Amino acid sequence: MSLSETESPLPPSRLLLILGVAVSLMHIWFNVLTVLPTLWQNSLHFAGFALIAALVYPLRKDAGIGWRALDILLWVLAAASAIYLISMEDAIYARGVRMSPSEWAAGIILILCALEFTRRVAGWFIPVLILIALSYIGWWGQHIDGVFKFAGLRPETILFRSIYGDDALFGTIARISSTYVFMFILFGAFLLRSGAGEFVIDLARAVAGRMVGGPGIVAVMASGLMGTISGSAVANTASTGVITIPLMKRAGFPAKFAAGVEAAASTGGQLMPPIMGAGAFVMATYTQISYNIIVMVSILPAVLYFATVAFFVRIEAKRSLVTALDGEKVSAIAVIKKGGIVFLLPIGVLIGLLIYGFTPTYAAGISIIAVVVASWLSPNKMGPKAIIEALAMGAQNMVMTAILLCSVGLIVNVIATAGVGNTFSLMINEWAGHSMIIALVLIALASLVLGMGLPVTAAYIVLGTLSAPALHALISNGLLVDALSSGQIPEAAKAIFMLAAPDKLAEIGNPMSVEAARLIVDTIPIDMGSMVRDAVLSQDTLMFGLLSAHLIVFWLSQDSNVTPPVALAAFTGAAIAGTKPMETGIQSWKIAKGLYIVPLLFAYTPFIGGSWLEVLQIFFFALFGLYAFTAALQGFMETKLNPLFRLLTLGAAVALLWPSTLLVHLVGLVVVVGIFMTSFRASRKEMLVSSGEFSAVS
Repeated sequence: MSLSETESPLPPSRLLLILGVAVSLMHIWFNVLTVLPTLWQNSLHFAGFALIAALVYPLRKDAGIGWRALDILLWVLAAASAIYLISMEDAIYARGVRMSPSEWAAGIILILCALEFTRRVAGWFIPVLILIALSYIGWWGQHIDGVFKFAGLRPETILFRSIYGDDALFGTIARISSTYVFMFILFGAFLLRSGAGEFVIDLARAVAGRMVGGPGIVAVMASGLMGTISGSAVANTASTGVITIPLMKRAGFPAKFAAGVEAAASTGGQLMPPIMGAGAFVMATYTQISYNIIVMVSILPAVLYFATVAFFVRIEAKRSLVTALDGEKVSAIAVIKKGGIVFLLPIGVLIGLLIYGFTPTYAAGISIIAVVVASWLSPNKMGPKAIIEALAMGAQNMVMTAILLCSVGLIVNVIATAGVGNTFSLMINEWAGHSMIIALVLIALASLVLGMGLPVTAAYIVLGTLSAPALHALISNGLLVDALSSGQIPEAAKAIFMLAAPDKLAEIGNPMSVEAARLIVDTIPIDMGSMVRDAVLSQDTLMFGLLSAHLIVFWLSQDSNVTPPVALAAFTGAAIAGTKPMETGIQSWKIAKGLYIVPLLFAYTPFIGGSWLEVLQIFFFALFGLYAFTAALQGFMETKLNPLFRLLTLGAAVALLWPSTLLVHLVGLVVVVGIFMTSFRASRKEMLVSSGEFSAVS
């Protein structure tokens, strides 16, 4: 920070170190060692990070002690208001939910402070959105017509619900922030401080350094492994990108391609189990589906995503004649012996504790201890100084996310209060009709807009609240159509159709065409749809339908990292590579195509929730399909594809990816393998010709 030592009792860096350690220890205390009431925990969480935000994001940079004092005053107002209001909760209820003048003042100050800190860490987008949302339920919602008309609430009711509501400033989302998200960002900070970042890059170099396009594959592996624990695609791009992007450029990759690969791979880190940037725990909280199930079904989709990025790397390496990384050969075993236990042992402890049923926060706390213990088995031993630095790093890495997740609760509270989520879901169903593609496009557009002002975890929370019910209904209705068309309706469930579709009762239980089944589903009243699905479909089927919907939303919510006009991870990579931000954003958007293709598998196939044979079959053909799609998009395989082969490759990709018969998939596979072999032979011939010309010149 710019404030000099003569203007402050402590240098800003030292002050931030002390505050970061204090805030981290406070979170470890109430997450691992004790149990606090949720409102108290979340208010302390907000107060702690408001203080750090006041120092990290001052009102004016290069300012004197007066402006610094104003920043501290703002924090004092925010923290005092939060703690005072939580302490007065019982008194407010005792008065029949009536707030005194002092509570009114504290509530208004608290919300204004939350808006100001949100503006500092993320700009004007979210504060303006919060003001629009609050004014909607208090004023202008009653003056509009249509489905979004809202009668309006008294100011006192709005203020009370904004602070004490289940989805409010100190509600469910703030709890997710103060528990799962913080503890895993802290865990990631300890891993990074223990030297795990260097180990990951060294291991990636050992495994992939001598492959075709090795430097790019190193970036994919390193960014994927680090991204899953860092919790931020932008932070991961900044940390690993300073090593991997120059490596790729030296090997011969175009600079903007190198930056795009790093951004795309770092974004994929949020999709990679076991941590998924805390996404798995947020999803488990929202869906009430076991963390273990979410992680297990996410492994193969994440592999497909990173395979797609690797395909782009290999094809570009062939086209740009990329050389090997370096001359020396380092074995993976040597890297692990050198200090890899620091990374592998804590991750193993974390996974083991989670599988055995310990809470994620407790598992993260024990795993942090495991990092310190494991470090003593390596040359990079963590002593008191390293532990203090890791504690401070974890808190400082969490500032933006903590402030935003608390403040986003104000928006989610309005969505829940006004029923906007249900209305939005009904609108998606109406606009999309029976088209899953249209629904996915609408959700992708919404995620892109939200991603301009929100981190991906917050964007997923808001988008999931708005659109996941609609997706779940579309997926479940598709399964219901399948059950009706096959005639597989339980006898006990037929009675429900006496109410839902009495004129179709005679047809229920008999095999019929898909069109006829769709007509029956369309006649079911909207308010009875959930009842019919619950009666006909098994609980496992409904659960995996819900999980598919949330995974689709979660994957699409990542796209703002790599999609212009606000591709934050890509812009970070561009700064390292020295390339134009928008051109780099286009590159990253192209390379990250798995973000859009893999969710189609969630929506149209039993990739989530199918039998192991079905899942592995989908994975196998999708792997070749994604390679074919990448080659068709690039117009290159082992050598340049002519227009006919490029078109055939695209057709084969569709045959492999689209849900169809085994025969169609096999035909697509044969076409891809045939074109690859032809391209490979052509590439070998070009190399021989080039070698002959070189010899002749010599």
